Formats: sequence, structure tokens, C-alpha cells
Amino acid sequence: MEIPSIVGAGLIVIGAGIGIGRIGGSAMDAIARQPEAYGKIQTAMLIAAALVEGIAFAALFVG
Repeated sequence: MEIPSIVGAGLIVIGAGIGIGRIGGSAMDAIARQPEAYGKIQTAMLIAAALVEGIAFAALFVG
């Protein structure tokens, strides 16, 4: 691997980690405010996290 692709892969992983962390944190805040909506919030959180991960994997393969 060349140096620029390694740096690019690192940035992709960092970005995906930040994105998933923000999704999880926001979901926990929402669940704390409305515990009765736990199921809907969890489902939306998992779908959003999966999409972020999918985009990160696609970017890693392209890089």
C-alpha cells in the first residue's frame, strides 16, 4: 500500500467511528428523554449505523 491510501483508510475509519459514536450518543439522549420510544429509536439507530458502516467499507474498497 502507498502512504496516501493508508492515510485515506485511516481517515475513513476515524470518520466512521465519529459518525457511529454520534448516532449512539444521540440515541441514548433520545431514549433518556422518551423511554417509551426505545424500540423505534433503537431500530433507527441500528439502521443509521449500518449505513455509515456500509459507506465506510465501500470507501475502503475504493481507496
